[in-house]
Amino acid sequence: MRLPFTKMQGAGNDFVVFDGIRRRVDLSPEQYRAIADRHFGVGCDQILLVEAPTRPDTDFRYRIFNADGGEVRQCGNGARCFVRFVRDKGLTEKTEIRVETASGIIVPKLEDDGRVTVDMGPPRFEPADIPFIADARALTYVIDVDGPQGIEPVEISALSMGNPHAVRVVCNLDDAPVRELGARIECHPRFPQRVNVGFMQVLHRRAVRLRVFERGSGETLACGTGACAAVVAGITRGLLDDTVSVHTRGGDLSISWAGATHSVFLTGPAATVFEGEIDL
Repeated sequence: MRLPFTKMQGAGNDFVVFDGIRRRVDLSPEQYRAIADRHFGVGCDQILLVEAPTRPDTDFRYRIFNADGGEVRQCGNGARCFVRFVRDKGLTEKTEIRVETASGIIVPKLEDDGRVTVDMGPPRFEPADIPFIADARALTYVIDVDGPQGIEPVEISALSMGNPHAVRVVCNLDDAPVRELGARIECHPRFPQRVNVGFMQVLHRRAVRLRVFERGSGETLACGTGACAAVVAGITRGLLDDTVSVHTRGGDLSISWAGATHSVFLTGPAATVFEGEIDL
């Protein structure tokens, strides 16, 4: 079976995108892992599948698969690539679309400058909604993590942006043990569905640096929902204003949140890298 694909990236977060509207795409976790492999496959952080909607109030259905083959509920950088893909492929003439995801409806909009803004919906903080095991909702939590010197307490914020996030504020991002500590927090038993782990350095009230260890993919150059979660965590802790530039290793994103039950808005680039065909 030969499948055409499009390789895309948003701030360095890279994707293999399949058109599941013109042709049915039904792959196994093993096939997704093979596609994502950077040595023997195409190579990517996630695979995105564009499908026809199942709801009358949406334009498309959006499915996301991590590099480990598991399906996840949301991906902000992927959502920006999604709207660029359906426009470039002639699947819609709209510049703003309503997209059905496993975590609800999102609304990506193609801006005049070529960037894409996505209404990511409101964040969720209740432990059961993340999901996160806690007696009650709190501003921050302390979790015990196995480390080289034994058990160490780690302070995090926990919230959902359609997928679970743990955010840790650090003084110097360059010295942060992103891969080592990120891997341990990702699989912490208090996160029953695992978790994306963000390490945020606050530069000032309108700018942060961020690295994210994504569940099922490891550290990526950028993470859209991770950027949203980090800014929301910073705002709720009184560290940030309502519009923040997020500097990732792959590029810059802009996040806006008015607080409370308002939606989080994510703006950033989305670009096609190349087209190809893979034999599965």
